[in-house]
Amino acid sequence: MYKLIASDMDETFLDGHHQIPPANLPALKRLRELGVLFVPSSGRGYLSIMDNFEDIDPALMEGTYVISYNGGSINRFGDPEPIFSHSLDHDLAEDIWRFGRERGLSMHAYTPEGHILVQNMSESESRYLASLRRIEAVDLPDLTSVPVVSKMIYVSTDFDWLHEFGADVMTPMLGGRAAITYSSGRYLEMNPIGCDKGEGLRKLVEILGVDIADTIAFGDSANDREMIAAAGLGVGVANVTDDVRPVCDLVLDTTGSDGALPELVERVIEPQHR
Repeated sequence: MYKLIASDMDETFLDGHHQIPPANLPALKRLRELGVLFVPSSGRGYLSIMDNFEDIDPALMEGTYVISYNGGSINRFGDPEPIFSHSLDHDLAEDIWRFGRERGLSMHAYTPEGHILVQNMSESESRYLASLRRIEAVDLPDLTSVPVVSKMIYVSTDFDWLHEFGADVMTPMLGGRAAITYSSGRYLEMNPIGCDKGEGLRKLVEILGVDIADTIAFGDSANDREMIAAAGLGVGVANVTDDVRPVCDLVLDTTGSDGALPELVERVIEPQHR
């Protein structure tokens, strides 16, 4: 019997405006009634994820957990102090930052406190990041003044180019010192080695004493792949990307923007409780 759903946020649990679709709220309540934990799992930081839940009844999320920074951090819901965290090697973070500045790339650097340092943002990306708060437009030649960096991102709306750049330039430059993944149709994400959502899920079930076979992973894109593969049941929303679709055990008929959680609850969770 499934005891936990680890769910991606953007393009999976949230709509195109990065809000919770109204249809998902009764589904959260039903999961609570059935004793199934709903665990947000995102590439974003803990505080940014918490912003998405500030207007809902906190009882819907009581006693659950948050996996952030692609598995690099785990928090109890409502507690900003992580129970597990993993950051990039600082020298490597500085290399990535300087490398991006020298090439005029659009980029983000994330701190454990949830702040996002940004360079060379497009108008559309600036609008999106402003909705997440805690954004600092900076002009830093290096990250000497930033003691800890959780992850780094290069941004381009040319996703094909970004994949080529990741394979041909960043993979050799990183030399195995960081893991690369892609998300949201515009992000090349660089995370600590051994840090992905699948490992985050494994770490959480170890903490909780839950069998990973009793978990569901719910996502839409490349940074969800390891989590979908690791869970007892891997589920994609209707808008799941073509590269992740083959890893899914089940692909829903509903997109993330339309509120896909009710379909997951009705098709998978409810039958186990009848």
